Amino acid sequence: MSDQTSNLALPYILPSQAQKHVPHNEALQRLDAVVQLTITTETRTPPPTPEEGACYLLAAEAEGIWAGKTGLLAMWQDGAWLYITPKTGWQAFFLETGQIKAFDGGEWQAMSLAADGSVPMLGVNATPDTVNRLSVASPATLLSHAGQGHQLKLNKADASDTGTLLFQTGWSGRAEMGLAGDDRFSIKVSADGSNWLTAMSVTADGILHTPARPAVRASLSPGTATPAAASRTGFADLAVQQGGFSLGGAVPAGVGNRLLIPASGLYLLSLNLSTLTSSGHDAAIEANGTTVLVSAAGGASVAPSRQSATTIVLLNEGDWLALLHGGSAQYRFGPTQTELCAVML
Repeated sequence: MSDQTSNLALPYILPSQAQKHVPHNEALQRLDAVVQLTITTETRTPPPTPEEGACYLLAAEAEGIWAGKTGLLAMWQDGAWLYITPKTGWQAFFLETGQIKAFDGGEWQAMSLAADGSVPMLGVNATPDTVNRLSVASPATLLSHAGQGHQLKLNKADASDTGTLLFQTGWSGRAEMGLAGDDRFSIKVSADGSNWLTAMSVTADGILHTPARPAVRASLSPGTATPAAASRTGFADLAVQQGGFSLGGAVPAGVGNRLLIPASGLYLLSLNLSTLTSSGHDAAIEANGTTVLVSAAGGASVAPSRQSATTIVLLNEGDWLALLHGGSAQYRFGPTQTELCAVML
């Protein structure tokens, strides 16, 4: 028969044992050390003034009085170190990290409730739920490389499912990017969390679509006219229209309506003129009835002719555009004839 227990190495009181209190007290010391085991920290250096009952896991290359005892538990009891060899399956609460760990025979591992190492929910300074099974409340989250790089993967079961990153304000969605209901990469925005607008999408073959970018082709209704010098021509038809372009009130000293700029930014403007006859003419894109942005001119001619002009300008939301005429010419109006094209860059 052994003189100690097989699991905790508690000494037995043997028959005819002298000073029976010695093995009894030694057993109590070991029980006090390992029952409800709490480890202060893992370290290789003995503390200069350890507290009574403090327990340490001795790290690699332990120093001083701990030299050669790596992997043991050291508890300060009654002015001396009590050394204990942990066994597979022991559990301990690590004060420094606030973790419960189990000893697997070689390392102390963070505990998992499942055999495959998974946990059903995890909250880091936050409460998870059945939908948000991983919940983190933190000023920042760091995902770093192990090797040369790092990938963050969002997988979905089917093309019609969603795999996106959602950005919120006050728990209400404001922006979303990823694969939202199909396999095109898209960026969507919302002002209220309910109504969403696709700002950009990219197809699998790399084609970029921007359905909300302001773009327009504007002209008068098809027909011919000879505008007077210093008069203005506005617009009636929008052959291409996206991103909020619209027609405003009537232009001053002329015909047609103002073309309203929907958003502030840089715009590429293109003016196309189509004339049937001319005694010498010019036409300019004018902003707000005051500022000429670009112009095109043609000489005297009795045959049809075409002129064009292009520029890039900074325009503000609410600005309006019209054509300002000089000289005299008979114009052909309508899409692909005399028209203004605009697109936000």
